[in-house]
Amino acid sequence: MRNIPDSMDPDVVRAIDARLDRVEEEQGVSIVWAIESGSRAWGFPSPDSDYDCRFLYARPVADYLGLRPRRDVIETPLDRVFDLNGWDVRKAFGLMVKGNATVGEWLRSPIVYRGDAVLRDELVALADDVVDRHALTRHYVHVARNNLALLATSGVAKKFFYALRPAVTLRWMRVRDDSTLPPMDLPTLVAEAAVPEDVRMAVDELIGHKSRTREMGALVVPDILLAFVEAELCRAEADLPEPRTPEADESRARAWALAEDAFRRLVGVPS
Repeated sequence: MRNIPDSMDPDVVRAIDARLDRVEEEQGVSIVWAIESGSRAWGFPSPDSDYDCRFLYARPVADYLGLRPRRDVIETPLDRVFDLNGWDVRKAFGLMVKGNATVGEWLRSPIVYRGDAVLRDELVALADDVVDRHALTRHYVHVARNNLALLATSGVAKKFFYALRPAVTLRWMRVRDDSTLPPMDLPTLVAEAAVPEDVRMAVDELIGHKSRTREMGALVVPDILLAFVEAELCRAEADLPEPRTPEADESRARAWALAEDAFRRLVGVPS
């Protein structure tokens, strides 16, 4: 599976493909899913936004059965254009069950460098099945609050987008109230989360302004969007559940069992 928008620089895409090939060769792993994350996939890039390639990889089965622990991340050197790193599928499955949103977002990225669509669909179904929505809520609240704090202390306006997208995601989860995980990109979230029309227009205008502004350039965040984000975060925080119940613990045990089974099948670990 591959889905690369025409707006992306073909020379950069070819360089990313080459780096992914080199990771497989040098690290002795198989990359099963590679996508674009960051502002390009989130739907609010600047003209000078870098490329944030993220990938999931599997090791040979012998590596998982050996006594020596292996690193569960692969990082490549950063530069002005490229930010390319990935997670072992074992790490990814564990974080998925714990309520970390990142794996689910990677599986739903609209920009795909390589991967098997059938495998992706299986992992999406697994993520939908095992997700702890309360943990997911805490994750997005935490991300949004951290970035609002960074906006206040650093003045880097793009941090507001990193708070806005989680806030709209929380609204999407509330109004949809179904078992599926939210989409990754901000425009889709806004379209599906029934946001007020004046908020939608303000988001569209801010995205348009960022598309013409350097990544670290100045943006004036409208009061209506600041108020919207704060309201969504306060509502999500008010709805956070009490400490875990025995029923929740049973659900978590089931989620771990499903993820364990999926991991074994993916990497070929004997039952």
